[in-house]
Amino acid sequence: MEQLYQSSFDLCWITDDLDFYFICSSNHSSTDKIENKHSCSNVLASKPVARTELFLGLRKSNGTEVNNSEFQQFLDREVTPRFPDGFTIISGQGQFKNDRGAILQERSKLLILLYPIAATSSQKVEKIRTAYIAAFQQQSVLRTDNLSCAAF
Repeated sequence: MEQLYQSSFDLCWITDDLDFYFICSSNHSSTDKIENKHSCSNVLASKPVARTELFLGLRKSNGTEVNNSEFQQFLDREVTPRFPDGFTIISGQGQFKNDRGAILQERSKLLILLYPIAATSSQKVEKIRTAYIAAFQQQSVLRTDNLSCAAF
């Protein structure tokens, strides 16, 4: 059985053979738990993997945008060394409320990572988030985590 704990989100991923559990609890109460058992046994040649999505805004706080060259350099420097087996980038358009309460729209990129469930992987994702925030003057980078069945 392999376990992954991430303190900032209180996530715990537990796997046992082809069955795995996703347990999420809030920071406020250990009674607020959501548990979901999922199995890859009915999907031909698949295995459970972690799926993380990072929502990367392209507008810097100074009003300029991250250009294609800057974004590619970031991928080459921060993402590829941590996840050399691959990832997916999808271009999009996002909307959010900034820290002053204004609704802003901006171009964005969605980074999708599929990787073996391991404690070190979550730490690698957090380093990417921190680096993106610092490099491109971001208020935040949204992270979502799920478990998926994948066959390569």
